[in-house]
Amino acid sequence: MSDGQRRAEGDADQHAGGVRSVRRAFDILALLTEDRPVITLREITESTGLAKTTALRLVQTLEETGLLGSHPSGYTAGPALWRWAYLARSQWEVPQETRKVMRDLADRLGETVNLFVARGVHRICVAHEESPHPLRHVVDVGDEQPLWAGASSKILLRDASEAFLHRVAVASPQGEAQVERLRAWVAEAAERGYAVSSSEWDEGLTAVAVPVTGRSGEVVASLSLSGPSHRFPYEAVERFVTELAEGARLISGQGFSHPLSSGV
Repeated sequence: MSDGQRRAEGDADQHAGGVRSVRRAFDILALLTEDRPVITLREITESTGLAKTTALRLVQTLEETGLLGSHPSGYTAGPALWRWAYLARSQWEVPQETRKVMRDLADRLGETVNLFVARGVHRICVAHEESPHPLRHVVDVGDEQPLWAGASSKILLRDASEAFLHRVAVASPQGEAQVERLRAWVAEAAERGYAVSSSEWDEGLTAVAVPVTGRSGEVVASLSLSGPSHRFPYEAVERFVTELAEGARLISGQGFSHPLSSGV
């Protein structure tokens, strides 16, 4: 083996190790949630499977960069994360007039209202207003869900190419077999102007969705209403569709767009 080949292999090993360390660091940060704002070193090693010395080294690096902060009970989010979160919020938060439309819908209809945009083969929740009921469907802002199921997916795929539908299908548990079903769902939603799903993504959950369109008529987002299936009888769905369509018309008229959307 030549010196050049040895250097190339050494660089590749170093690169792989660097990428692995980055992934491990993200694994540690991902342990922080609203329900668990503080994590201990023991929780880190048990959740990630890392050796204690490796976990400690990564934690120290995350502290030095401000991504983690010391806490009497362990480690919590550091100031750098807060700075990035503030930046993301300022760029990605939907306009207040859009939130008002959604809040009015949630109050009037009594179910959770979500706004999704397509990104790759997923849809991302960019805004939500929760139902006032104790039993309700909760989707957090930033949550990703696949495009191969759900009422919002059927809306967001309206302008999708055949090649993209195949990409979405391949990502589903059914694989290529899902293509025909996707075509049928999208065609039906386009004809009706709305889409309905029941237990396609979450068991016992029903959702109704309508398109939010851009100035040229393309689908830029999906406005949906979701909740326990027993609160979505046929008569209610008809009323929900009418109310959602009016809400989507208002949001479309506001010129809605979102930087996270990559289209389909």
